[in-house]
Amino acid sequence: MRFCSFLWLFAFCSYHAVLLGHTWSLNNFLMTGPKAYLTYASSVHAGAQNGIDECKHQFAWDRWNCPETALPLSTHKGLRRATRETSFVHAISAAGVMYSLTRNCSLGALDSCGCDQSKNGKIGGRGWLWGGCSDNVEFGEKISKSYVDALETGQDSRAAVNLHNNEAGRKAVKATMKRICRCHGMSESCTIQTCWLQLSDFREIGNYLKVKHDQAQKLEMDKRRMRAGNSADSRGAIADAFGTIDESELIYLEDSPDYCRRNVSLGLLGTEGRQCLQTGDGLSQWEKRSCRRLCHDCGLRVEERRTETVSSCNCKFHWCCTVKCENCSQVTVKHVCARRDGGQGKHRRKARGHK
Repeated sequence: MRFCSFLWLFAFCSYHAVLLGHTWSLNNFLMTGPKAYLTYASSVHAGAQNGIDECKHQFAWDRWNCPETALPLSTHKGLRRATRETSFVHAISAAGVMYSLTRNCSLGALDSCGCDQSKNGKIGGRGWLWGGCSDNVEFGEKISKSYVDALETGQDSRAAVNLHNNEAGRKAVKATMKRICRCHGMSESCTIQTCWLQLSDFREIGNYLKVKHDQAQKLEMDKRRMRAGNSADSRGAIADAFGTIDESELIYLEDSPDYCRRNVSLGLLGTEGRQCLQTGDGLSQWEKRSCRRLCHDCGLRVEERRTETVSSCNCKFHWCCTVKCENCSQVTVKHVCARRDGGQGKHRRKARGHK
């Protein structure tokens, strides 16, 4: 199983078992790991699934939308690339597993751990003390690292980038934690407060990492030293490249491919047939511009498709004993990207950025 290079397999081995025709399960894969960690398998699986779901949410209106066909197996060319998008995949995966383990630990669902009370009784700041039940992120971080980072067996620059992004995901969990406080004193005067740290909603972590994805830095390697064939030179080149990069930042090695076009070898479906949003209540600016980003900028046109559904309505009971209904029709309108007359790309605008 050493060909499995990172965490998406935890979820995909079971989540896509029918789709991909695999007969082996998540538990089969986890059996290859330390037996002491098998008790955490359900938490790891739930965390990996959270990562998949959050990735799909964050990229729902991007050209690359975290497609299942692009992320089934680590041996796929699309995942072996160290692009801006795969940096997010690694980060949200590591964050998802850490989050699930930490939450289940604090809820008492795991026998080997509980709340983090190491700071309880200590002064935290003016007018408040540490107390209560802080979420045990140290435990979640430790076990997540044991699972996720152990799958990265390579020694090259791509492995180093993947491990860095795993760590950035775990740091995102800590960076988004919230301090929750409770007042104490006569008649709720709040003379003093006790406070503890609590995980934020996982959506906040996803939002945090999406910003990091948009700001991701391309790692420039000394290719001459990397090609020299000397392992010491290669390690030195990697160390020098990482020297100025903060551990909380996402990094990548390769520019993103053209997500507008279908590319079977990379597992990319392109944007033809994708739905976009033109109108609707409460849409963000990013959502409102989805038709331009997915269709127009990719040389496609926006096609309006209407679907009419007929259902029973205005039903009335008549004595005795029948119910008479009217037939009501409802038209659903959606907009999708479609080829222009004469083929895709004929009038394509220059794609903007990596979106």
